[in-house]
Amino acid sequence: MRIGIIGFGKMGRTRAAAVEAASQAKIVSVFDTVQDPETPYPFAASAEAIVQDPSLDAVFVCTPNWLNRPLTIAALQAGKHVFCEKPPCFTAAEMREIRAAEAASGKVLMYGFNHRHHGAILRMKELVDEGRFGRILWMRGRYGKSVDADYLTGWRADKRLAGGGILLDQGIHMLDLFLHLAGEPFDEVHAMISNLYWKTPGIEDNVFALLRNRRTGLSVSFHSTMTQWRHLFSLEVFLERGYLVLNGLKTSSGTYGEEVLTVARNRAVAPAATFDSEERFHFEVDSSWQRETDAFFEAIRTGAPVQYGSSAQALQVMELVDNLYTNERHESEELREALLSHAD
Repeated sequence: MRIGIIGFGKMGRTRAAAVEAASQAKIVSVFDTVQDPETPYPFAASAEAIVQDPSLDAVFVCTPNWLNRPLTIAALQAGKHVFCEKPPCFTAAEMREIRAAEAASGKVLMYGFNHRHHGAILRMKELVDEGRFGRILWMRGRYGKSVDADYLTGWRADKRLAGGGILLDQGIHMLDLFLHLAGEPFDEVHAMISNLYWKTPGIEDNVFALLRNRRTGLSVSFHSTMTQWRHLFSLEVFLERGYLVLNGLKTSSGTYGEEVLTVARNRAVAPAATFDSEERFHFEVDSSWQRETDAFFEAIRTGAPVQYGSSAQALQVMELVDNLYTNERHESEELREALLSHAD
């Protein structure tokens, strides 16, 4: 397969390394607004040149947020398979537009939700689906990092270009994992969204939320933040007959600690599980980028549906993002009205 990469910053280079390691494709050209003379691939004249290049089979879209949707649609319409980084777009309505272009093209579209491919997450999904721990009762996810003032300069500080703040930047991964493990949507949401520290208009630095599936009662507590001074990833899944707790995530930065999955089965008497009864699994290598790239090529080669990172899954997560932003606005307005009424 012949590949073009649009956006050759950190993510573009990460994807290029995975493409090379897959040994199933050749990178023909790349494009970025900043040209590094040491880049080992030919530079295209523009993003449009890559999209319209008839010799290419697939395009990787590794660009700032506001470019993801138009470039994905353009590449699909030009007859290319597309791999695009998250967020796929800014709203569920935009995601439906992308899906229409995908359906018309007949090409493979896959999104970069690499957390599904982490070793610990793969094991958690296996254990949930096996059913020996029973159904999920509740989940709790916390994902946070700290940023400096430089992070909120340029396009990341402009809601029109970024689409939002920490929720679309990092929290979207945790939302995707909730949907992935639960295997069901969340039709009730309550959110508190703020920018108390960085105070950038339209760019939230904290999201606290509660999610629930009304039919099953499965409930979720969620916190996404860019004021976590010591980086944190924590995902807890409590089931009828046991629990799965993932603390830490193996990343290139190493700032989220070791990726350690703790598994325990309930006993008949309280406390239902003890520290002595826990099993711990350590995942010392992050192979998520490679697994994800291999899966993209496999879907192209075999014609099989995309298992992780499909446009249908992207639509689910964007519907949840929409609901979180909308709920926070509505509840804030109701609170203001109640306070004004009380003051009168």
